[in-house]
Amino acid sequence: MASSASISRPRFRCFDPTNSYPATADHPRYFSSAVSPSSSSSFSSSSPRENGFRDTMAISNNSEPKIVPGEGGYVLEDVPHLVDYIPDLPTYPNPLQDNPSYSVVKQYFVNADDTVAQKIVVHKDSPRGTHFRRSGPRQKVYFESDEVHACIVTCGGLCPGLNTVIRELVCGLNHMYHVKRILGIEGGYRGFYARNTIPLTPKVVNDIHKRGGTILGTSRGGHDTSKIVDSIQDRGINQVYVIGGDGTQRGAAVIFEEIRRRGLKVAVAGIPKTIDNDIPVIDKSFGFDSAVEEAQRAINAAHVEAESVENGIGVVKLMGRYSGFIAMYATLASRDVDCCLIPESPFYLEGPGGLYEYIEKRLKEDGHIVIVIAEGAGDVLLSESLPKDEQDASGNKLLQDVGLWLSQNIKDHFSKRRKMNITLKYIDPTYMIRAIPGNASDNVYCTLLAHSAIHGAMAGYTGFTVGPVNGRHAYIPFCRVTERQNKVVITDRMWARLLSSTNQPSFLDPKEVAKKVAETNKEDTEAEAQLIDGENHVEATASSDPKDCSV
Repeated sequence: MASSASISRPRFRCFDPTNSYPATADHPRYFSSAVSPSSSSSFSSSSPRENGFRDTMAISNNSEPKIVPGEGGYVLEDVPHLVDYIPDLPTYPNPLQDNPSYSVVKQYFVNADDTVAQKIVVHKDSPRGTHFRRSGPRQKVYFESDEVHACIVTCGGLCPGLNTVIRELVCGLNHMYHVKRILGIEGGYRGFYARNTIPLTPKVVNDIHKRGGTILGTSRGGHDTSKIVDSIQDRGINQVYVIGGDGTQRGAAVIFEEIRRRGLKVAVAGIPKTIDNDIPVIDKSFGFDSAVEEAQRAINAAHVEAESVENGIGVVKLMGRYSGFIAMYATLASRDVDCCLIPESPFYLEGPGGLYEYIEKRLKEDGHIVIVIAEGAGDVLLSESLPKDEQDASGNKLLQDVGLWLSQNIKDHFSKRRKMNITLKYIDPTYMIRAIPGNASDNVYCTLLAHSAIHGAMAGYTGFTVGPVNGRHAYIPFCRVTERQNKVVITDRMWARLLSSTNQPSFLDPKEVAKKVAETNKEDTEAEAQLIDGENHVEATASSDPKDCSV
């Protein structure tokens, strides 16, 4: 292949974020430097020590979202940039322009005005709606390769693809931007102030994508903002890559706020991770495809067990604390499931139209039944019979084993009350699924996420998370991925497809269905009205109250 010097490169307009849009009275380009004691600096509110700020420090109140209105109801929800609080930063040519691997790309620099629409299905009279800044390499960067000192931290539960993200962050920084100093923070947020670090090089991470888990270790909780930022400052770190779920992204947002308050030239980039696929705005989270694929093995085993005996019942519990996406997609992919129970769709056990009646019907017709239940399904029923209210270190409610509870109730009902001989097998593959490496699809996806984060940090963006929005990767403000949880919409066609596949009842009263449809339509109407006024877009499944980016 010819060298990059022998190939003529197209000319691109230089990107300057200070001129990307003008300041107005309502939408200032720069954040105010004023401080206010009223805003919180940590997502933990139990004590000043846990909040992580010294008493002598004022607390920043600069969480106002960067909203840029345009014509036709266009709204850009922009992300912060280093020049917002450190004006006159020098810029440097992007090293990618001399990278032989990228010399064949027709246009490897993203246009400064490129944005990604959050909603692509519109009516002819609809406003253009909410947009996010498109991710990708910029022609000018705000860090020289030699000055970059990056760190990577993983927090929360395990998920397929974690090691792939780590590998691609290290290799991307090294191969694309010639960054040599990269640290891995061990054990989650605690690792920052416990001074546990691992030097990361392409050689160290070369094969880690073939293993499950995370080579850096992980933990829940342990977020002390002041200690973390002190460590970042003391070590001379200027790029922080945070991999984790919504709680971790809230923590990253607080770290960014404190870094901005101190006026440090440090870019904070988040990569959203949740096996449950419950992070909003983005199309899906990494690890989800791998989890659905691995769940098939458990469902297949349950089906074999159930159909091999008379009145066989197979119960499989899958992940899904608040969102039933894994259970729904695994059910649709399997075609062997007779009933899928998720947190978003309440169900009841006894009486006409209840679960027991449906199980008995399928046993009489087919001789067996396979039930998939998400870990958060039936939480109300479970709480009534086994009251318990505890939380983990991340503040998540500790759920009891709904699969075990349901299995025991089914056994009691049919053996003692219905006098039917049944054989029930209960399978819980939760930790087997969490621990697998990412599949081919997730490995490619993790690469794109890592590269998007790197390009954003090098271009000076900060306080953002990355992810695909309608197939195009974008930079999204932290507040948009932490304001709510993505949930299955049971009035949507995808859930209808599942009901058609399993032939299970909806377990919902028709009046309740009509009520949910009316609520969704109302929220859609209110969201469109807000867009016309230039306000934040609120998705149909979210609250209709406008959100800000305060942490």
